[in-house]
Amino acid sequence: MGDALNKHPLAPALPNQSARLNQDDAPEMPVRSKPFLKRLSAKIRLVPATLAILIQCAAFITVILSSWAISLVAAVYFNTDLILPIYVLVLMQALIAALFSYLVGMASWWRWIHLCFPIAVWLMSNWHVPNELYLAGFVISLSLFWTTFRSQVPFFPSRPIVWQQVATLIPQDKPVRLIDIGSGLGDMAMHIAKFRPDSHVLGIEIAPLPWLISYVRAKIRRSSAMFSLGDYRALDFADYDVIFAYLSPAAMLALWGKAHQEMLPGSMLISLEFEIPGVTPNFYIEGDKHSPMIYVWKIS
Repeated sequence: MGDALNKHPLAPALPNQSARLNQDDAPEMPVRSKPFLKRLSAKIRLVPATLAILIQCAAFITVILSSWAISLVAAVYFNTDLILPIYVLVLMQALIAALFSYLVGMASWWRWIHLCFPIAVWLMSNWHVPNELYLAGFVISLSLFWTTFRSQVPFFPSRPIVWQQVATLIPQDKPVRLIDIGSGLGDMAMHIAKFRPDSHVLGIEIAPLPWLISYVRAKIRRSSAMFSLGDYRALDFADYDVIFAYLSPAAMLALWGKAHQEMLPGSMLISLEFEIPGVTPNFYIEGDKHSPMIYVWKIS
C-alpha cells in the first residue's frame, strides 16, 4: 500500500489505531484469507437466526457423539461404565456452539448468545422457574429483539471509544444532520449531540424497549438528541448529511442500495464493523480489541 495511504486528518489519535486514506479514494483493503466455513457460510447466505439454530443443532449432535465416544473408550480401555454428568454435557454444548459460531464468522455477540443459551436453559429448568417469569422474559426479549428475524439486525450497543471516533469524523466546519440507524439505548446519538450542539442528531430504533429507554434517558439528561420508533428503511436518506450504522452483514447490501440511491453528494455513510460487499470505502479506521473497524463512504 506504500505511500498511497496517509493518516486521515479527522481521525482520532488513539493508541494502537490508525485511520488510512487513499489519495485516489479507492484504498486497497487488507487481503483477508477466510477459513472454509466462513466462505461457505457467506456463500449460502443464511439468515443469522436460522444459522444460529443450525449451529445449536450441530453442537448438540457433536456433544452426543463425543459423549458416546468417551463412554466407549472408557468401557473398552478402562473397563469403566462412564456416564458424563449433565452439567458437563451442557458446558460442552455451550463451548462447541460458541466455537462453531466463531468458525462460520458470525458476529461476536452471537458467540456470547451461543455460549450462554444452553447454560441458561439448564439453570432455569433446574431452578423450577415460575411460568410467569418465562412470560416476562419472553415479553422483554420480544421488546429487545423486535423484528430481528426479518431485519436480520440484532440488538448490540456500541462502545464509548466508537462514539469518540465518529465525533471526529463528522465535518467540523458546519452544522450537520446526523442519524444513527438502529440507535439502541441512544448513547452514541446523545454523545454526538453533547459535543456538537450546533447539529441535529436523530436516532431511530425499531425495537420498542430500547427506543423507550433512549427516549426517557434523553429527557432525563436534557439531551438535544431526538429518538424515533420506526424502521430506517422508511426514511429518506437525502434528509441527512451523515448516516451511522451498526447493523449486521446481512443488511449491508440493502443499506448501500438505499444510501447510493438517496444520499446527496458530499454526505457520508459510516458503518461500524461491517463492510459493504464489493463497495470499497473511501477510508477506514482500523480496529483493535476495544473497537471494531469503522468504514466510511463519501457520496459523490
